[in-house]
Amino acid sequence: MLALRRVQPQGLGFARRSATKQVALASTAVDTDGSQSQSSGQPVTPQKKQSRAIRTRRPRISLQHPREWNRPLAFGVLPAFDEALKVIKEDSIALKDEVKALEGAIAREKETPQPDQHALQVLENKLKILEVQSEINFPQVRWKCANGMADMSKAVDRHLLEQRWRKEGALDLLMERIHQMKVVPDVLPDIHPSLDLRVNFPKVKSNTGLQATVSKAVYEHVEPGVFLLPEQTVEPPKIYTTVFHPEERLYTLLMIDPDFPDEVNETFQTYLHWLQPNIPLSSVSPSPVPNLNTHTAYIPPHPQRGTTYHRYTILLLPQHSRLSIHMVAKDKRAGFDVRAFMEKHGLDRNAGGGAHMWREVWSEGVPAVYKDILKTAEPKFGRMPKADRYGDFRGKRRYV
Repeated sequence: MLALRRVQPQGLGFARRSATKQVALASTAVDTDGSQSQSSGQPVTPQKKQSRAIRTRRPRISLQHPREWNRPLAFGVLPAFDEALKVIKEDSIALKDEVKALEGAIAREKETPQPDQHALQVLENKLKILEVQSEINFPQVRWKCANGMADMSKAVDRHLLEQRWRKEGALDLLMERIHQMKVVPDVLPDIHPSLDLRVNFPKVKSNTGLQATVSKAVYEHVEPGVFLLPEQTVEPPKIYTTVFHPEERLYTLLMIDPDFPDEVNETFQTYLHWLQPNIPLSSVSPSPVPNLNTHTAYIPPHPQRGTTYHRYTILLLPQHSRLSIHMVAKDKRAGFDVRAFMEKHGLDRNAGGGAHMWREVWSEGVPAVYKDILKTAEPKFGRMPKADRYGDFRGKRRYV
């Protein structure tokens, strides 16, 4: 029998020998410096080791750093693989011919004096399915969508990203947190997201003292339902969306707090933190979404001292037409009725949209929001003192 042994590449061995030689030279220099300092009688200061960045084998792949798909096997290595690619290509050509014929049928139907809208809708739905099926089996198409290089102007890329969002856990996690934290039904009776809404806030640098410090340059993704610090949410978040319809539609953004204390009625009410109507979104819209603070300005979350956690919720509600909504003043934000607002402006929760939520509790950064932004004194809440049943008997002589 033949014994197999693993042969190392010559370049790797050379790199290891070079690294060993560099370490040996560095240790010799350190020993020489140490012997000289000991001979001179001066104290030896330990030298800080320089850390080197470890290069990953897999290069970065994104729209900013694109790469082309390469065949995993060369031609002739595996005939079955070559035959499979041939069959996929032939099937794609046949489906594209059907797409052209269907586009002609749709154009002829639209030119008729009274087109049948139902038949036209059926043809358009079939056209969308054929456009996806004609390219969905190509390995390079799936590879680009899986590596962040999807072309959202193509129907097949939109379809693959939507299926990934719906089936790989992102939508499930969002709906789990929304129902688990009782956003449904406290805010709305039901929510049916149709687009991927992501929220980014500044990253926390340190949280060791009385007040946390955050990075103004580094933003991080916020997982639905997690706890954030009020210091992180002083500035408006960066809103990222992945929209799956190619045409441009209008949306209304709402950010609310359903856990705002209502002292008069001894219950809770909804506080409006942010409102921006008429946001145009499509599959090729830029992300993060620009110009979101031009209507009802963003007010940072300010959970009151003594209250439990607050559920801050962002909603993207689809509009049927352009809306004319009056701005809401700072002193009119409390007592905002989400359901009445949607009914007044014709916003349908069953038409889709987006949603996100996170939680916050009071911290040392809240008083600054009341002082600098709200210009009011900070309220303090707590449990009602229990009645002292023996207060009338305290201080009296018992055995007289």
